[in-house]
Amino acid sequence: KAQKTERLGDAAQAKAAGGNAASKKPVCVKMGINHVTKLVEEKEAKLVVIAHDVDPIEVVVWLPSLCKARGIPYCIVKSKARLGALVGKKTATCLAITEVNAEDKGDLDALKQLCEAHFNSEYDKNMKTWGEATSSDRQAAKVAKLLAAQKQ
Repeated sequence: KAQKTERLGDAAQAKAAGGNAASKKPVCVKMGINHVTKLVEEKEAKLVVIAHDVDPIEVVVWLPSLCKARGIPYCIVKSKARLGALVGKKTATCLAITEVNAEDKGDLDALKQLCEAHFNSEYDKNMKTWGEATSSDRQAAKVAKLLAAQKQ
């Protein structure tokens, strides 16, 4: 906030002196579930990062569906403490990247492609399969034993 007031104060002084008051807004990461939701709904977010250990999970469980509906890539990362470290807080449930510097656009595009491949495209596959059971080790051993007995 101090940087913002300083930036706005400099712009006001420049405008009062009759000069051009062009001050560039700094590039930063947006955080907080309400803020990120608003950015996704308005399609301003370029990439959404969600923490996996949010409690209760209902806080963010609908966010991948919203991102998919709006066509915004998302990814799920290991810890909300890691997200908090990015924004200077203890924890953060989710982040949104809205703008990047021109020299970082290539990195953002590569990251978006990775997220599309590992999360957004997997969403469709997971939504089409339902109730796919996997047997336990004990059950797999029992089936293997039965098959071995049938071969003999």
